[in-house]
Amino acid sequence: MSRCKEGRVSAAAAATYVVGVDVGSIMLRCHVYDKTAQVRGVSSKTVETLHPHLGWVELDPEVLWTQVTDVIKEAVQAAGLQMNQIAGLGISTQRGTFITWNKKTGKPFHNFISWKDQRAAELVNSWNRGVILKAIHVISTILYFLTRSDRYLTASSLTFTTQHVSLRLSWILQNITEVQQAANENNCCFGTIDTWLLYKLTKGSVYATDYSNASSTGIFEPFQMCWSSVLSKLFSIPMSIYPPVEDTSHSFGSVDAEIFGVPIPIVALVADQQAAMFGQCCFHAGDVKLTMGTGIFWDVNTGNRLHTPGAGLYPVVGWKIGKEVVFLAEGNESDAGSTIKWAKELDLFTSVDETSRMARNVIDSEGVCFVPSFSGLQVLVPCPSRWYLRASVVSEHLKTLMNISSKKTREVPVNDPYACASFMGLKPSTTRNHLIRAMLESIAFRNKQLYDTIVKQMRVPLRNIRADGGVSNNSFVMQMTSDLINKKIDKPVNTDMSCLGAAFLAGLALGFWTDKEQLKKLRRTEIVFEPQRDAGEYKLAMDNWIKAVQRSLNWYSQTSY
Repeated sequence: MSRCKEGRVSAAAAATYVVGVDVGSIMLRCHVYDKTAQVRGVSSKTVETLHPHLGWVELDPEVLWTQVTDVIKEAVQAAGLQMNQIAGLGISTQRGTFITWNKKTGKPFHNFISWKDQRAAELVNSWNRGVILKAIHVISTILYFLTRSDRYLTASSLTFTTQHVSLRLSWILQNITEVQQAANENNCCFGTIDTWLLYKLTKGSVYATDYSNASSTGIFEPFQMCWSSVLSKLFSIPMSIYPPVEDTSHSFGSVDAEIFGVPIPIVALVADQQAAMFGQCCFHAGDVKLTMGTGIFWDVNTGNRLHTPGAGLYPVVGWKIGKEVVFLAEGNESDAGSTIKWAKELDLFTSVDETSRMARNVIDSEGVCFVPSFSGLQVLVPCPSRWYLRASVVSEHLKTLMNISSKKTREVPVNDPYACASFMGLKPSTTRNHLIRAMLESIAFRNKQLYDTIVKQMRVPLRNIRADGGVSNNSFVMQMTSDLINKKIDKPVNTDMSCLGAAFLAGLALGFWTDKEQLKKLRRTEIVFEPQRDAGEYKLAMDNWIKAVQRSLNWYSQTSY
């Protein structure tokens, strides 16, 4: 396997279209764009997930591979084009979903392990409670006090979640002997979905990832922009299994001609949330993007400054293009669109389009609360009578070590893989409309929590707020979110921003588009939601929802997974 040399790609005169592919958690989409960023051809498929055990979430790599090649062919055909008219390809993928495979044969050792997978929950809890992590906190706190280095400040609040690749990969190495043996023999490749697709599309000739995907794994050192040797040693992960990391907009090589009939340049790999940020043209520090797809993701452009993790937010690389490195601060909730999909499968409604109307058909949820926790909870909950270890307040670590308590109530970020999804407050008078309203309200309440966290922690003034993802088409959620945060929210015509972002990044590498200023002119707004009700009108309902969240925590026993 070899790495591609960097360089800009020249598009053939006849190749006047660019393709963006997005492998999401629920849907796989492919869009063909012309130079005005108009969609000329579309294809989509449902991403097939497997649940071999309780809490396990997997994807079959061969099924996914077939789906990806199919949607590309179908989208180009739908556009009425030939493959030789495609100038290049950009690929956006769900983050944190990974696979390992045999370096010599290319054969996978196991299915993709999804970012929603909970098999490492006990391992995560063990590490978060363990002596080693506490020692890291103490040492890093002292080093930060002496050096004022943000790197140590970040390490002083380090915690792990099941969404991180790190401990799920460690679980694989501990439990699948074949993977451990191959890793010891330097015969193991590791990759997130982007790396696997690049490897397959080039028939094994290119093995790489980009900075946005690497930074989302939890085993990447953003201050030094490389794989973390410290975390790798802690988790006994050989450094030899990691792919080289390249720029987000970059010449990765070409699709093998046998796959589509012609060698199409692959010129962008990007993580889905970062792709949506780029597609929304959130290019300036302080720009905010809200994606409501499978989960909820709030991202803030922090420019070339890495955000120091605090309560509920974490830093990722947005994109790297040449010398330009853009960082994002992100907060998320695992379940949004996934809960709506679940409700549809239960026949609570016929069409997603009718959910806004159903919610408005009742004046409130009649006290019904829904807790969206199919993949655990990542929320802020009030926590009195104890200290929360915040990276921004070094003395709290030291006071905690001396068992000094505080009676002040704080909002504490909870990452609980054992929380349960639930309806609370059900009554004989509860209707489907009340249930749907409670579900939609839970999304808006979580948006409020995440936005408030951003406001408290950001060092840069916030600018535009732009929304995308399938749930952004729900006017009830959008209006309620606007009311709760008391801000305007801009929704574009095209809400599949990950596809567009991947295409934009590919187009820049090709010279298909000249610069970001041109891209800004291509983005089109459909509607701007403005506050219509005072946020205080929702206080009672949100307080009840927070109470329901607290009662859903730690529902399952740790041995369940």
